[in-house]
Amino acid sequence: MIEFFTANFGTIVAAIILALVVALIISGIRKDKKAGRSSCGGSCGCCPNSAMCHGGQKKAIK
Repeated sequence: MIEFFTANFGTIVAAIILALVVALIISGIRKDKKAGRSSCGGSCGCCPNSAMCHGGQKKAIK
């Protein structure tokens, strides 16, 4: 069993780091969602889903 870990140590560490990064990204997205922030760029002028995304409210571009 120890031979497996020593032979694959780099792969195991890289997988753990990748899993942590993905967990942090998902956590940030969920936190933003709860706070009412949108993940889009906010430029709804050419977005086909602008009516769905912001409740049908059109924002005036200044």
